[in-house]
Amino acid sequence: MRHNKGFNHLGRKSGHRKAMLANMACSLVLHKRIETTLAKAKALRIYAEPLITKSKEDTTASRRVVFSYLKQKEAVSELFRTIAPKVAERPGGYLRILKTGFRAGDAADMAIIEFVDFNEAALVKKEETKKPATRRSRKKAAPAAEAAPAAEPEAPKAE
Repeated sequence: MRHNKGFNHLGRKSGHRKAMLANMACSLVLHKRIETTLAKAKALRIYAEPLITKSKEDTTASRRVVFSYLKQKEAVSELFRTIAPKVAERPGGYLRILKTGFRAGDAADMAIIEFVDFNEAALVKKEETKKPATRRSRKKAAPAAEAAPAAEPEAPKAE
C-alpha cells in the first residue's frame, strides 16, 4: 500500500527517479521549455520550483544546494544569472504546464512545461481590436451630438 506517500514515483526506483528529474530540470533551465509526459511535468514542477526560489538569493550556500540537485554547473550558472533576476519579484508559480494531447505510440498524455517569464508569445499583450459592425440598424448618436455644438458657436457670430 502507498498510504501517505506524497509524490508520484513514476514507476522507477528512487535513484533512477532522482537522476531523471535532475536531468529534466537541467534541460528545462537550459532550454526554457521541454516537452514530456504530463505526469513527469507535474513531478518536475514540484522538483524545480524550490530550486528557482533558492536561486533568488545568490550566495555560495544556495549555489551549493542547487548544484547538489542539478549536478551541471552550466545549468546552475544559467539559473542564477538569467532566470533568477527575471523571476525576482514573482512570489512563486515560475513554471507553466500546457497539455498538448496524446502521444501516438502509447497514447500517453503529453505536456509542455515552460518558464512563465520566458515565453515571449504569451507576454506580448494583444492589441484591442475594433468590434465588428452588427447587421442590425441603429440610430447614430454621433451626428446629433456634432450638430448641437455647431449651433452654439453660430449664435455669438450673429451679434
